[in-house]
Amino acid sequence: MAARDLSGARVAVLGGSGALGSLIARELSVRGSKVLLVGRDADRLRAAADGGMPTVVITDVGDAAAGDKVLEAAREHLGGLDGFVNAAGVVAFGPLVETPDAVLEELFLTNVVGPLVLLRRLLPTLIESQGFVAQVSAVVAERPLPGMVAYSASKAATSAVATALRTELRRAKVDVHDIRPPHTETGLASRPLSGSAPALPPGHRPDDVARRIVDALADREHDLPAAAFGEPPR
Repeated sequence: MAARDLSGARVAVLGGSGALGSLIARELSVRGSKVLLVGRDADRLRAAADGGMPTVVITDVGDAAAGDKVLEAAREHLGGLDGFVNAAGVVAFGPLVETPDAVLEELFLTNVVGPLVLLRRLLPTLIESQGFVAQVSAVVAERPLPGMVAYSASKAATSAVATALRTELRRAKVDVHDIRPPHTETGLASRPLSGSAPALPPGHRPDDVARRIVDALADREHDLPAAAFGEPPR
């Protein structure tokens, strides 16, 4: 399969204010893509937009109208849409029995339901452009862990969306990427919705992970497991 030319590609990055999402967006921009940053933290989005990525959409992924806002901005500022990267995510730790109901709801709204509703709005345009979808989940999607039951389940759902959607969109020639990075030093573990992070080994550098993800988009690697990122630098 021929490589995808990312130069000039119009790509929306959900979670664009996050450590990994902003770096994915930056790497796409370096390779010539026109990037739309999507997130709810206005200050961090604008900070990430400095240096050549001025188009931002400030919205909460839990808002059912988020997809319409993204689509409108993509058409107005980019002239359309060729790709969507879902890099949004929150985390929670602790035994399931100690995890509040509200935290369970927030985990699945942010990690699964919100992005799914947003993507549904974008799909007709991505089908028209024969573009791509990238679902960034986590290593726990393939190796669920105790003390992270709900988080593991939400990331497994994110991965399942990619697996099923890839087959669903095959005839439409839309690439769907299932990306499951290993533990990465994004700082997310220090900002859980509840609980405290267990002792974790040193993780990968976020810029290395972002670069590997964008390589996969260009090379049309549809399945990118944690092992594909190699060992973290020591």
